[in-house]
Amino acid sequence: MVTSCSNCPLRKLDAFKDISGAELTFMDRFKTGELEAQPGTEIMAQGQSSTHLFTCLRGMGLRYKTFENGHRQVIGFVMPGDFIGLQAGVMSEMEHSVEASTQMALCTFNRSDLWTLFKSHPSLAYDLTRIAALEEVFLGEALSVVGQLDAHAKVAWALQRFFTRLQAVGMGGDNHVPLPYRQQDLADALGLSLVHTNKTLARLREAQVATWVGSRLTVHDPDELAKMAHIDLATVRKRPLI
Repeated sequence: MVTSCSNCPLRKLDAFKDISGAELTFMDRFKTGELEAQPGTEIMAQGQSSTHLFTCLRGMGLRYKTFENGHRQVIGFVMPGDFIGLQAGVMSEMEHSVEASTQMALCTFNRSDLWTLFKSHPSLAYDLTRIAALEEVFLGEALSVVGQLDAHAKVAWALQRFFTRLQAVGMGGDNHVPLPYRQQDLADALGLSLVHTNKTLARLREAQVATWVGSRLTVHDPDELAKMAHIDLATVRKRPLI
């Protein structure tokens, strides 16, 4: 059954800001259905347009860019609450691809109705603008990490971001979260070799700070992990949910 926006389990989480009753009513009309994607399914393709926009309701995915020589660069990770396709919605086509890493459920919206959202609900339009701004901030932080930190700090930063983000959306337990990506995906995103990434993860495990085994990340010492990553564990502001 399709989940109505008013009964969305994500909206009950503290990670996301509240919206008004009128906005919920509009969102129920804006949403056209749900897409179930199996691992490895390409949800959006680089260089192509799409008639739909998506919000990740359940599961996790990967954003990546493919070059002419066939090489792939991981540029981001998709988690519950993420809005997908805004780039194609305003620029006609995607500059990167999005692929399901696990089984995913995605809320679908008609791209053609995006203008109605901007015209009729300026507060939701502001939320979309804020989502784009938050992505810009995150990409700036990621670029700074890749360009300026050593491998130890890079990996610690990535694991800490995974841990706090996934806990915020109710995934995992007190000290663990699912992490269904490959080490190669993390290495690509951080500009490291697979061997260097593997050795760095081993050192974090030996120091009893964090352990990534299979599809599970366990953080034994969140404070130490954040310190290694040069991250201030301040209160996280609520994010918009479309």
